[in-house]
Amino acid sequence: MNLFKKQPQINFMDKRQIAMVVSGFLLVSAIILLIVRGINFGIDFTGGTLVEVGYPEAVELSEVRGHLEGAGYGDAIVQQFGTPRDILVRLAPRVGVSDKTLSNDVFKTLNTESGAELELRRVEFVGPQVGDELTEDGGLAMLYTLIAISIYVMLRFEWRFSIGALIALVHDVVITIGLFSLLQMEFDLPVLAALLAVIGYSLNDTIVVYDRIRENFRKMRKGSPQQIIDTSLNQTLSRTLVTSLTTMLVLLALFFLGGEIIHGFAFALLVGVIVGTYSSIFVASVAVLMLGINKEDLMPVKKEGAKIDDMP
Repeated sequence: MNLFKKQPQINFMDKRQIAMVVSGFLLVSAIILLIVRGINFGIDFTGGTLVEVGYPEAVELSEVRGHLEGAGYGDAIVQQFGTPRDILVRLAPRVGVSDKTLSNDVFKTLNTESGAELELRRVEFVGPQVGDELTEDGGLAMLYTLIAISIYVMLRFEWRFSIGALIALVHDVVITIGLFSLLQMEFDLPVLAALLAVIGYSLNDTIVVYDRIRENFRKMRKGSPQQIIDTSLNQTLSRTLVTSLTTMLVLLALFFLGGEIIHGFAFALLVGVIVGTYSSIFVASVAVLMLGINKEDLMPVKKEGAKIDDMP
C-alpha cells in the first residue's frame, strides 16, 4: 500500500541539524526529569500493599487522604483509578504488620469514615525483596536487549549501522521514560514490557530503512551519501507511515477503551511508536551519515574467481 502517487522527494538530511537540536533537547530534558523528579515506580518495583476501593459516588482525594492520615497512614499514596469513584491506595511495607492486616485496616478505616458501604475490589501484596529483584532484573533485561541488538546489527550490516541503531534505541527509551517522569505516571511491569516492545518496533523500522540504504549504496552509481540516504528514506516513507498509523490506531483504542489496567502499557507503546518512527528517519539515518558511511564500506567482498552479487 502506497500513500503517495509519486515517490516523495523530501531532503531529510538537510534538516538533520534541526533534528539533532530537537533530539538533544528531548534527551537532556528527559535525563534532568529522571534526576529531579524520578520515576513513579509501581508496587511491582517498590514493594508494599495496594488496595483498590470503589465508592458509591465521587469522592475527593483530599478527603480520603485525611481519613487515612487520621488513622496513622499519612504516608499512603492515594490516587483516582479511572473514575472519581474508584480510589487506589498504595502503602509501603511496615515492620511487624502483615500485608493482610494492613489492607484490612485501610479498608476498615475508609469504610467507617466515609459513612457509606464501600467495595473492596482488589488487594495486591509485593514484598520489598521481590520489588528490588524485579527492578534489577528489569534493568538487566533492557541492557541485555540493547547489547544483543547491537551485536545483531553489526553482524548483519556494518559497525556504523550498529552504532546508529543503538543510538536510536537509547534515544527512544530515554525519551519515553522521561515522559513518564514528567507526567508521574505509574511505572510497573506492563510498562516495562511495553518499553521492550518499543525497542523491537523501533529496531524493525530501522532495519527496513538500513536495508534500503545498503541496497541503494550498492546500486546507485551516482550521488553522495546524503543523496542516497535521502532517496532510501523517501522510498521507505510510505511503508513507515502506514505501519506506524495502523499500529497507532490499535494503541489508541487500547488507550481510551482498554481500561486503567493497561493504560500505562498502551501509553508507553503509543509514545514509543511515535518516537521510534521519528528516530528511524532523523536519528538512526543521521547517525550513519555523521559516522562517514560511503560506498566502499558497503560493497560486498569479491572472492577470487567470483562475481559480485548485487543482492543486499
